[in-house]
Amino acid sequence: MAKQQDTKKLFENLSGAGKSIGVLTSGGDAQGMNAAVRAVVRMGIYVGAKVYFIHEGYQGMVDGGDNIEEASWESVSSMLQVGGTVIGSARCKEFRSHEGRLKAAHQLVLRGITNLCVIGGDGSLTGANLFREEWSGLLEELVRQGLIDEEAAQNNSELHIVGMVGSIDNDFCGTDMTIGTDSALHRIIEVVDAIMTTAQSHQRTFVLEVMGRHCGYLALVSALACGADWVLIPEMPPEDGWEEHMCQKLSELVVSCLGFDTRVTILGHVQRGGTPSAFDRILASRMGVEAVLALLEASDSTPACVVSLCGNQAVRLPLMECVQMTQDVQKSMDEKNFEEAVRLRGRSFENNLNTYKLLSYHKADSELPNSSFNVAVLNVGAPAAGMNAAVRSAVRVGIKEGHKMFAVNDGFEGFYKGQIKEITWGDVAGWTGQGGSILGTKRTLPAKHLDKIAEQIRIHNINALLVIGGFEAFECLLQLYEARTSHEDFCIPMCMLPATISNNVPGTDLSIGADTSLNAIVETCDRIKQSASGTKRRVFIIETMGGYCGYLASVGGLAAGADTVYIYEEPFNIRDLQSNVEHLTEKMKTGIQRGLVLRNENSNENFTTDFIYQLYSEEGKGVFDCRKNVLGHMQQGGAPSPFDRNFGTKIAAKAIQWISRKLKESYKDGKVFANTEDTACLLGMRRRTMAFQPVVQLKDETDFAHRIPKEQWWLKLHPLMKILAKYKTSYDVSDSGQLEPVTQVRPKKAD
Repeated sequence: MAKQQDTKKLFENLSGAGKSIGVLTSGGDAQGMNAAVRAVVRMGIYVGAKVYFIHEGYQGMVDGGDNIEEASWESVSSMLQVGGTVIGSARCKEFRSHEGRLKAAHQLVLRGITNLCVIGGDGSLTGANLFREEWSGLLEELVRQGLIDEEAAQNNSELHIVGMVGSIDNDFCGTDMTIGTDSALHRIIEVVDAIMTTAQSHQRTFVLEVMGRHCGYLALVSALACGADWVLIPEMPPEDGWEEHMCQKLSELVVSCLGFDTRVTILGHVQRGGTPSAFDRILASRMGVEAVLALLEASDSTPACVVSLCGNQAVRLPLMECVQMTQDVQKSMDEKNFEEAVRLRGRSFENNLNTYKLLSYHKADSELPNSSFNVAVLNVGAPAAGMNAAVRSAVRVGIKEGHKMFAVNDGFEGFYKGQIKEITWGDVAGWTGQGGSILGTKRTLPAKHLDKIAEQIRIHNINALLVIGGFEAFECLLQLYEARTSHEDFCIPMCMLPATISNNVPGTDLSIGADTSLNAIVETCDRIKQSASGTKRRVFIIETMGGYCGYLASVGGLAAGADTVYIYEEPFNIRDLQSNVEHLTEKMKTGIQRGLVLRNENSNENFTTDFIYQLYSEEGKGVFDCRKNVLGHMQQGGAPSPFDRNFGTKIAAKAIQWISRKLKESYKDGKVFANTEDTACLLGMRRRTMAFQPVVQLKDETDFAHRIPKEQWWLKLHPLMKILAKYKTSYDVSDSGQLEPVTQVRPKKAD
């Protein structure tokens, strides 16, 4: 047997030549659908296929004519930042009939379209699957009716279907997030934040109704993200006597008879509108590219698949298994088997619900367990949006677990100076939506102050430590772990939560704060691109933060539709700069007369932002002019995005539960003694799971000189940005192509 030369599966070997792909959006619209359409069109053209827009969903497929139109590279320009769906969507009764599907098949065969990419909800995808199952019968019928000949039937004998779920409700089983959900959460949270200020001014109670049909995801995650006092969702109907419980809880907030003012706000279609969030653009772009790959690899024997997100990984699942599971949820709810409904909804929904329950009803102090442990929480490094949500969650879960919680101001600087005080349930009210770091944060490392820090641990009898921060927090935990040999006071459970806009911490794919920062970058890029629409022939050079980590530039570039991104992780020289200028010169000859270039602040010490700006200005003379923009600290500020609030809340709750377990395990002879590697951990998201990893084991994975992990998952997304900007590049698709049963997607719980 010949040895396998290379384990990498490269997509250069997949050709779309001679294939035609139809892309349609169906059912309710969702923000991010346009990003998905753009990715399908560009990836399809890139691999040599013809791509067709099918306007107005299945109705356009049935009617044919101008509704089915060949797409060009330029025809999807400026789509990325637009909400809704540019190619239109409609609910089509005709397609539900056999006669309608026969017409649709005829229209597709006329154009040789045998690959369909359907972006919609479970109804749209079920329809597509039925269409595929009937395909050969429909062709036979068309031949019998003389509408097509045998040769046409032969050439179009197989129909391949790949689905992407576009729905703000996030009600489709098999994927953690559907396209549009994150943007809908953005709309909800913007409104909630605005309502909060008026509610506090008048001591009013507000009741908000959100969308979601039979799925409580939007309500549940919004409740987590804004710290709501009560949530009503179909998966968790209130128990008898809930009104009294609710009044008890609210009177904790307003100490008076509950005769106070109540207002109702129904958000309605606001949730579906507006520009897509950075998350939805990236999700949709990844899904769109993955969908084209799935179509290229499809054969007659592979079932129709749906492209899903599991943790941080794109996966392919059998479409009908997911649809069946989605229908099973409704069946369980009808039978009032709510536990089963929650289980079927998937691990993302389950985690959110469990976290909400943990944080919800605060009993009187006398009813709480008493663990007699003291746990300290502090922020380290630069501020990151979502830190406060994490602190709030940690404090409240800690109190519910029976611990006394202590807040440390100004990181380890405040620690050695003794700025440590007990923090209660009420102290952290309203923290979820606050940007920056309320506790204060400093970059000071503990190494020079070990004796004083050890002394403060003794004075306040601190039994465990939760450190929330970026690369400095990782270094702090390492220093404390290594100091255990000389200071027994550091032999306590310690956990770190990654919180930094740079997303440069080893052991995790994502950090608290990075999503908010990406949204700030993308919003600014949108405005900058718009400013060029009048002037034409203009290229913008934009500098992003991130230290040596190119995450913000690279992923921000993918979400903003950049032409080029310069990052430290991908070395570039003067010839590369020259070819980028030539690439933009070619672009200016088309209808798209603007360019966007992102440069990470430390991508190259000699090719500075000024240098690149001057080079482009000189080389582009007569073809385009240049402007430059250094985004600076606006990337660090602002209210946290729903994702960062939710991520911070969930991982902090998980960390405190881990700390509780470690405290119990290490409590012997009246004191806590924890000196093993697995008692100083970082909690991070790795591909599909949340994992606690000993910091000492992450040392080998870290480039300390440049403060970045040696391997970074998002570098796999970097070629996507290039492909969607029309650069020839290599793209490793080793992770793709495995069709998995839905049950396998649910990951094992990682401790």
